[in-house]
Amino acid sequence: MDVQHKELEMMRGEIETEIRAIFKANMKIFDWDIPENDDRESAQLIINVMQEAIDKLKQEIESGEFDNY
Repeated sequence: MDVQHKELEMMRGEIETEIRAIFKANMKIFDWDIPENDDRESAQLIINVMQEAIDKLKQEIESGEFDNY
């Protein structure tokens, strides 16, 4: 296993925790702002936006934007 993969394994839990925290923070905002909020629908809407952001990051990686980060 190379150094990058070792680092990733050490950080995996932290990355997952941070992603869940962003998701949960946005779920709370939906609940605060929308009295009749449908939690399941809100969750799907939020995760869709998060996926769009990840897809955009993937495109940026593929285009070389992080080659000299």
